[in-house]
Amino acid sequence: MVAGAVNLNNAALGRLSIEAPRYARDSVGVGIAHIGAGHFHRAHQAMYIERLLQQGLAQEWGICGVGVMPADWTMRDVLRDQDGLYTLILVKPDDRREAQVIGSIIDYRYAPDDPEAALAVLAAPATRIISLTITEGGYRDPDGPAFTLITEALQRRRQRGIAAPTIVSCDNIESNGEIARRAVLANAENRDPGLARWIADEARFPSSMVDRITPATTVQMAENVRRDFGVNDRWPVVAEPFAAWVLEDEFADGRPPLERAGVLLVDDVAPYELMKLRLLNAGHQCLAYFAHLCGFEFVHDAARDPLFADFLLGYFESEAIPTLPPVPGIDLHDYSRALIERFTNAGVRDTVARLCAYSSDRIPKWLVPVINDNLANDGPVRLAAAAVASWARYAEGIDEWGEPFEVVDQLADSLIPIARTQYENPTAFIEITAVFGNLAAQPAFVQAYRWALESLHDKGARATLEALVR
Repeated sequence: MVAGAVNLNNAALGRLSIEAPRYARDSVGVGIAHIGAGHFHRAHQAMYIERLLQQGLAQEWGICGVGVMPADWTMRDVLRDQDGLYTLILVKPDDRREAQVIGSIIDYRYAPDDPEAALAVLAAPATRIISLTITEGGYRDPDGPAFTLITEALQRRRQRGIAAPTIVSCDNIESNGEIARRAVLANAENRDPGLARWIADEARFPSSMVDRITPATTVQMAENVRRDFGVNDRWPVVAEPFAAWVLEDEFADGRPPLERAGVLLVDDVAPYELMKLRLLNAGHQCLAYFAHLCGFEFVHDAARDPLFADFLLGYFESEAIPTLPPVPGIDLHDYSRALIERFTNAGVRDTVARLCAYSSDRIPKWLVPVINDNLANDGPVRLAAAAVASWARYAEGIDEWGEPFEVVDQLADSLIPIARTQYENPTAFIEITAVFGNLAAQPAFVQAYRWALESLHDKGARATLEALVR
């Protein structure tokens, strides 16, 4: 520990040199149970609730984090030792840093060790919102721990005459509210059809769009917080200054005044959702695998390379934006150019490895829909097809210098052997219908994909990009 640095907990709040909660945390009640209180939730939704608490507007809307995965024990221990407090550091493009201690998470329950404690908060009358950041892959199995826990809590609420909550997905999935609704109802139907009907009638599942680039916390980040701000925080969060939250205003049992914190409440989140998924999230995928193959470690270094910037802007302008409806209050071309600037923020130190991980959950939800829409309307798919080819080349797990690397993906055991057969069968990878649907049967896509894959194999990633942007 740095000499003179303060251990972060409630007792230290009056001795910190940075902004910290000015409200009485012991008077804040739990109104929101959040499943998956990782780095993004703490940089985003918890920050918005903190804004309200600092204004004296959300005393009944404090957050209880709920961990459902075995690995969540680390977060349990850190938040317990730090009384739920943590430091949020916003890094500006000029590397100036603003630090704030967030106090909106006032409790944490770890379901693997104590499911009853988790169920108690999920089923409590005061808990009127259950929110989720369980990653895109977390919705694949309606019988997974998150939805099993939610359904049991809803069963108890129904039996006790407690109002149904609002369930808010904050994951990067198109129509995330409807996806969450289907998962909860599928789980409930297997238990009790009557419960499923009650949930369908009483609960609400608004869709949302969330946006803030937030890399995973590293040991170096914690050391920087000690050095720069005098705070011993075992799990700080670093993020870019930009943040957005667009949320459908459909709640079952009240909500905090989120509009006072900068949340945009709308009747239909779909245009904002599509914009973010097909530009920011799919743009990250267009950059990630080419960047890895070219040897970049950090996103900002790749995004600052004019070749990568031209490729991204070409994808945004010629392939992604034409598939999008108008978005109220937003110029899509300005948004796209601003995205590239956001990607170049060196202070965030977002890693290429983070963007490359769990691709089988991401590419089908973010990039494949752009391709399908363009194919249906005779639009161009050349750049998106090249991005898919770059993933296929990356999935071989061997770089351009012949060195092996780890492919982090839930389907890695099946993807890697298939990818390594594509020298003999160039369409082997895109024939995985569970990931790509029928893209392997679309001649316009296959032609563009095969050209890019052949170029990646024969000429390498940089030469392929140069040919694509010429």
